[in-house]
Amino acid sequence: MTFIQILSQLAGGMWVSIQIFVVTLIFSLPLGLLISFGRMSKNRIIQAIVKFYISVMRGTPLMLQLMVVYFGPYYLLGIKVGNDYRLIAAFIGFTINYAAYFAEIYRSGIQSMPAGQYEASRLLGYSKSQTFVRIVFPQVIKRILPSITNEVITLVKDTSLAFTISVLEMFAVAKAMASSQTSLIPFVAAGLFYYVFNLVVAVGMEYIEKRMNYYE
Repeated sequence: MTFIQILSQLAGGMWVSIQIFVVTLIFSLPLGLLISFGRMSKNRIIQAIVKFYISVMRGTPLMLQLMVVYFGPYYLLGIKVGNDYRLIAAFIGFTINYAAYFAEIYRSGIQSMPAGQYEASRLLGYSKSQTFVRIVFPQVIKRILPSITNEVITLVKDTSLAFTISVLEMFAVAKAMASSQTSLIPFVAAGLFYYVFNLVVAVGMEYIEKRMNYYE
């Protein structure tokens, strides 16, 4: 099998990896913001629940979390799941994991903002929510972009962990091909795919960061 043929077969797995990547970002970024509000809540019960959630998500392997999400419905509730649930389980597992990391990034960014901005905005007639949405949050995004970029790049590589619940993403396809052909070439091709994927993400995030320079 030629290198081009290997790349064409990996393309199908790459599409699954891209789906996991995109869906995770779409849901984990806003969910992470909501969780950060809970983390900063003055209600100690809400704060304790959110802190425990973040601690579990950050303190246990993503691989284990994926297995719990996939096998949990059957072992805990007796619900039988089909093969179609594998990809959904991957979406859920990645989203709740990355939301915890994003929540801490949001929290650090929000708490780093000077309290004086809220006071000045109040004098200008802005409500607390208007101040956050129009003044504070855009500056927070600017500050946390480097940390968000690191997590997004990590997410690209972490999509390979979906193979633990038999999702045929790119690494799983490469592993199967390497085993059948007793060759490392599929892994090399997969590494090339991951590198290009990460390069595109890094360039895109750098472009966004430059577009946010007007907040300096």
